[in-house]
Amino acid sequence: MTAVYQPTARTTATRNRGRMRYDREAAHAILDEGYDCAVAFVIDGEPRILPTLHVRVGETLYLHASTGGRLGLTARGDGVPMSVSVTLLDGLIYARSQFHHSANYRSVVVHGTARPVTDQTEKQNAMTALVEKLGAGRSADSRPPTARELATTVVLSMPLHEVSVRTRAGGVAEESEDLPLPHWAGVLPLRRIAGPPEPDAGVAAATPAYLPGPTSPWHTAVPLRGKHVSLEPLAPSHVDGLLTALGDDEVWQFLTIPRPETREQMADIVQTAARQQWLGERVAWAQCDPDTGEVMGTTSYHDIDPSGRALGIGHTMLGRRWWRTGVNTEAKLLLLERAFDVLEAERVFWYTDIRNERSQRAIARLGASRDGLLRHHRLRPDGTWRDTVVFAVTADEWPGVRDRLRQRLAAG
Repeated sequence: MTAVYQPTARTTATRNRGRMRYDREAAHAILDEGYDCAVAFVIDGEPRILPTLHVRVGETLYLHASTGGRLGLTARGDGVPMSVSVTLLDGLIYARSQFHHSANYRSVVVHGTARPVTDQTEKQNAMTALVEKLGAGRSADSRPPTARELATTVVLSMPLHEVSVRTRAGGVAEESEDLPLPHWAGVLPLRRIAGPPEPDAGVAAATPAYLPGPTSPWHTAVPLRGKHVSLEPLAPSHVDGLLTALGDDEVWQFLTIPRPETREQMADIVQTAARQQWLGERVAWAQCDPDTGEVMGTTSYHDIDPSGRALGIGHTMLGRRWWRTGVNTEAKLLLLERAFDVLEAERVFWYTDIRNERSQRAIARLGASRDGLLRHHRLRPDGTWRDTVVFAVTADEWPGVRDRLRQRLAAG
């Protein structure tokens, strides 16, 4: 049997009672999914409402406030009577009649008295829970508050005693006489979707695993290590090394983006790769020396198609110092091994500028076959249209290609 909150005069609906619920599980789920809430209280006989962050721990709701703010000042002593609302909007309802336009939503309203948390252990635990709500593991991945910061922060606790859940789901609900009207009617679903993480200036750490991102192995960069090269998931920490390693115009001659001249421009390239990976369009690695960690370049999967079991290898930039070494061959072998042996790809392909004969020869030496030409495929930085040569290796060809690449590397 589902545990429920007992209705009170303040939580009993006066209309649309079918949308009202009191079960704890539903209330907890909405409070936990929402990051922010609206807090309503009264100061000097005047109503006030403030947005703030919240976290639920068991049957207690904790709210974050400042000691100098209205909410923090009002809650001193015995606390402050208030109402807290959390609403998740799931869709907009378009009816044929204006009167029946509505919304699908899930909401919780909590009534009670919020009191300042004076026990320092409880206060610290509540603040840790609030940080952990932003990402499991974040409290260990950030600096804890100082004594001064704790002193300027108010944490309010509010027991979950008077709680009601109100929801609406489904489609259009209107009078039968409106149904013949010619107007469009239906539901526009709404979802809150996180965008790709954007690191602050100067951040060198990789994007934490607790932030949202791709979960498919096809869209996940994993470390790959060989004798000549180590492929590390591309991160802001590689920016300076890339700027040094790729500081040659010839490296960028046939690429679709101009050579970056500044650290900020290189950081933008790395961030673009991260954004494309978050969108499932690309998986990027830095090519590094396996012994010293020196950054030598970058390479990627792109045009990833898990359903068609195909992907491209490209966005490859390698510093001139490592041309005609085993680095490029081994990097491609590592990527091909992951594509065919781990992801079970059916086809791996390469795109290259028709004018880039050096690249075409290098791809052919890998054992790839020329599949054709894509005319006016991409725009070059100089404004001209690039014809792209397509090479590919299929799963049937892979064992032979693998053996030849391994033999080449063994021969030095």
